[in-house]
Amino acid sequence: MKYLKSIIRSKYIIILTISFLMYSCSNFLEQEPGDKTSITEQLKDKKGVLMALNGLYLALKNNVSGEIFSVYADLQGGNLKFSPSLVAGTKGEITIPENIKEVYSFEDQSVESDFALFYTNGYSIINQANLILEYTDALLDATAAEKSQIKAEAMTVRAYMHFLLSEIYSQNYGYTQDASHMGIVYSTHSIGKGITYPARETAANTYSLIINDLKTSLDLYSNAVLFDGPAYSYFNSNSTKALLARVYLSKKDWKNAYDTANDVIENSGVSLISSADYISQWEKIDLPTSETLLEFSVTKNTDGSFTGSLSSYFGYTFDTNYERYTASQDLIDLYETNDIRKQLFLVKPLSTLVNLQPVMLNYYFTKKFQGNPGYVAFRLSEQYLIRAEASIGLNNPEQAKKDINIIRERANAALLTTTDNIAEALFLERRKELCFEGHLFFDIARNKKDISRTDGCISLNCGLTYPSPKYVLPIPLNTLYVNSNLEQNESY
Repeated sequence: MKYLKSIIRSKYIIILTISFLMYSCSNFLEQEPGDKTSITEQLKDKKGVLMALNGLYLALKNNVSGEIFSVYADLQGGNLKFSPSLVAGTKGEITIPENIKEVYSFEDQSVESDFALFYTNGYSIINQANLILEYTDALLDATAAEKSQIKAEAMTVRAYMHFLLSEIYSQNYGYTQDASHMGIVYSTHSIGKGITYPARETAANTYSLIINDLKTSLDLYSNAVLFDGPAYSYFNSNSTKALLARVYLSKKDWKNAYDTANDVIENSGVSLISSADYISQWEKIDLPTSETLLEFSVTKNTDGSFTGSLSSYFGYTFDTNYERYTASQDLIDLYETNDIRKQLFLVKPLSTLVNLQPVMLNYYFTKKFQGNPGYVAFRLSEQYLIRAEASIGLNNPEQAKKDINIIRERANAALLTTTDNIAEALFLERRKELCFEGHLFFDIARNKKDISRTDGCISLNCGLTYPSPKYVLPIPLNTLYVNSNLEQNESY
């Protein structure tokens, strides 16, 4: 019956889907409630295009900083577990949030996918980026430098969203020897230019298109300042290179990953947080760390409140006011006794039902996302770890050890003295340093590792053996109805 109801609902969704996509830019074209204008009219001048670009960033921020994507990689990989319920009737119980229940158990369904909105919103964002790209060249009141910068940022957003979709819906690049397995649909034209029903690219083609967009963007950046907001909230050449380095790493293109990450490290003008400032930098309530290359900041409302803060998922205020996600003991146990990163956790004893009896158990809330934190897209520490992993791929383990030790020395962890098991040391260093920043599950897949979740796992499926079709999610069913050329992922 649930399936039948979902099919009926999907038929109504189909009727609306094309209209929704045709006008997917309406959100960023809406100036006041009820005051909408046509795409052509809105994008005829610089003011309108900049309004659209700002709306594009807002849509992107909302998609990546939503609960389901923000926790996905760390929850699936085993860095996160759930705090006890505060709700009357289930107080003290450990339960899985309904909006991520199927994904968490590796049982997501195409009919009612937990990630359906992320997929739909992702392609809406891509369509919005394409509209901006299609209208910018015709602007008469923008300088050449401004038009070039607008196109660079919009194209980078397009590449970034495609990359995130590929990580969710396509097996890792090395899944097949020649990356001939299914990638994703790659859209380079807005639906305003005509509705098409494309098939999915191969993974190889998907990555080629992402890389081409990013390299084209890098040629377009003019450093023209388009917005008054903080520079770290918008793509620039440094953060685009950081994204490109991550893409090359995912592709296991070691030489380009090394060179691109090295370029960011050497030439971005950004430095690693010092050991002395490491904890205090993360504890700042409203500002990103000094090594942040791109953060999608929270939205400040007219009444002074904030929306889109990651503290909505990771926050702790009182024993009677905290959020759902805390660090697992699997993660905590990886840190050495003297590792200062252990200080990045608020240790709070909370009443938890164990065999129907309340017991005080310790929970670890991350300090990375207290206060009003935004979504950390890229920071410099990741680039050192990308360079380290690329060095291993280039058969230069000494360079890898050097970069890992830069991160470990700052953390006051024991330095590596040998290159034995250097790949595993690198994997674990990424897990510790980049926890809750959306990497672990994708690191596991890229390294073709099994998933093993121990502490706090309340699913019937606490692990996966690689390879498995469950390392990717199903394409939402209503999308398959609209586009018969789309092929569903295996097992869904």
